[in-house]
Amino acid sequence: MTESATGFMDGVLHDPEQPDQRSGPAWGAVISLALGTFGLVTAEFLPASVLTPLAHDLSITEGAVGQALTTTAIVGAISAPTMAVITRPLDRRIVIWAMTLLLILSNVLSAVAGSLPVLLAARVVLGIALGGFWSISAALAMRLVPSHLLRRAMSIILTGVTCATVCSAPIGAYVGDIWGWRTAFMIAAVVGAVTLVVQLITIPRLPPIGVASFRSLLDVAKNPMIKVAMLVVLLVASGHFAGFTYIRAFLEKFPALDIETISLVLLAFGIGGFFGNLAGGFLAEHSLKAAAALPPLLIAMATVSLLTLGASAWATAIAVTVWGFAFGAVPVGLQTWMVLHAAPEQAESAGGLMAATFQVAIAAGAIFGGLLMDNAGVTSSLAYSAVASFLAALIVFLLGPKREAQTT
Repeated sequence: MTESATGFMDGVLHDPEQPDQRSGPAWGAVISLALGTFGLVTAEFLPASVLTPLAHDLSITEGAVGQALTTTAIVGAISAPTMAVITRPLDRRIVIWAMTLLLILSNVLSAVAGSLPVLLAARVVLGIALGGFWSISAALAMRLVPSHLLRRAMSIILTGVTCATVCSAPIGAYVGDIWGWRTAFMIAAVVGAVTLVVQLITIPRLPPIGVASFRSLLDVAKNPMIKVAMLVVLLVASGHFAGFTYIRAFLEKFPALDIETISLVLLAFGIGGFFGNLAGGFLAEHSLKAAAALPPLLIAMATVSLLTLGASAWATAIAVTVWGFAFGAVPVGLQTWMVLHAAPEQAESAGGLMAATFQVAIAAGAIFGGLLMDNAGVTSSLAYSAVASFLAALIVFLLGPKREAQTT
């Protein structure tokens, strides 16, 4: 890295050149965090992959189901900047374990939900877990490995996101069609339980050092580069979720694909996301501006292609795959920019702000996309995705990081 990620609090200095345990990189713990991101992202977006049967079973509109994402996002936005502060005295591994327990509880509640209020209650629990986990995950990576291995550790953790996009959407849609949407949530709960076991075994003691405070949150929020990054996160995430939350409805209506083909297209989205994660990590090491700007530009191009060529099954499949590739690269570039580049000395505060901004953007995108979906059709949701993503790319090109990322 080009800047030291040193944390200092209560007179205790943390040397980023060595992991906390001084016994070498804690790769097992890093992998357990990747499993955590996998479980969280899977749970967060399962409603999108089982959108139609869930709405039918609960006797609500597809737009209303989309608001399950909104609920999670709103709670996550509140939890992200505050959880690190509220849990300030606790060992950070205890916080991670607690967030994973909440993840399991949320999936179980979702699986047994018989009405929209129960489903929304489950999504509230998930929002707490989501915000709390994401707010400290980058800071924990900085403590688990030496600084020269940090980008690799972050790439591994974020691989959980891309693996979730590979698996959750197509498998969720397929399982929902064969065994019912409730089974999909129960499988997600089992995955969460396995994740908790791995975390209990692998995460070392991580006493609270240099954790966030409300004062540090305000200080980081005043950073001009952080402000620009937050605006970009708002645009690209709201654009993505305004459109992709309702992508199944688009695939059913315009190319008129059957459930098996939709599952394959969603699988292509996920596979694209996996390779996008790898590409995002490569770009972040060589050009931080490119890593932050090119993914939203590709999302804009993909959504425009869907709007103009969506009647073609092949064109739709290619566009969705490109969309997946682009979105897979988004977290790597933005988190590297915001947490590790703009404010490395206050990683938990920056991570909390990024997670909160991302969740606000998800809420805004899901709300706006749902309103567009119910009142103007799914194509209007995709149009918003294209505009917001293009604006995000333009802002990065004009106001993004001036200094290129350097490899160590």
